[in-house]
Amino acid sequence: MMFTRQIEFESIGKSLYVSQESEGDAGSVVWDAAIVLAKYFDKQKALAWTPRPYDVKPVLLSGCHVVELGSGTGCVGLTAALLGASKVTITDLPQFLPLMRKNIHQNQDILECVVDARELTWGNLEQGAALTAPDVLVLADCIYYEESLEPLVTTVRSLCRSNTTVIISYEERTTGNKPQLQSRFFELMEENFRKEKIPLKEQHELYRSDDIHLFKFHLRYENGNENSW
Repeated sequence: MMFTRQIEFESIGKSLYVSQESEGDAGSVVWDAAIVLAKYFDKQKALAWTPRPYDVKPVLLSGCHVVELGSGTGCVGLTAALLGASKVTITDLPQFLPLMRKNIHQNQDILECVVDARELTWGNLEQGAALTAPDVLVLADCIYYEESLEPLVTTVRSLCRSNTTVIISYEERTTGNKPQLQSRFFELMEENFRKEKIPLKEQHELYRSDDIHLFKFHLRYENGNENSW
């Protein structure tokens, strides 16, 4: 059964309306990690309009080209378009494209830029090559299948350039092989990227959790040269 979820953004006084299934496959519902990431961006937008210490620099999406991997409903990518991104591409497997396009359509009047929904299978470098390297690459709750880890990291690496910021949100899970999968994912990422954890104090006061983690990544090397951040 489908229903629409309202997500409010205090920084701009608008709401996103995201259709999702009440239950179903991983890509057909809005997971908590996606909400936490969306509200993190909301808080960062609000920080730009409030007094703050000189050394606190908000992470803003305004004017950025944003790509989301494993978009599912498109919640995080649509958030980027709502908060001022200049271009957004949301991607997932072909079976999720109708839901992604539905959510684009029902929010079209409030989005700040065009949002494009595209098929992208992790590890398919031909599909990835059709995308322009983004300023910001976002993923929410994409660490769940062992066989998908290496293709996911390969896709992330192929889309990044020296100026790309990767922001990942995931819910820590302790059942089965989930701890091992999470550990392996970060091992693979840190072969090419520097990792920085986003502390709880920088996240939204109401939409954060001790078991949902946010990280930023930047490439260690580009064209054989070490990047400095």
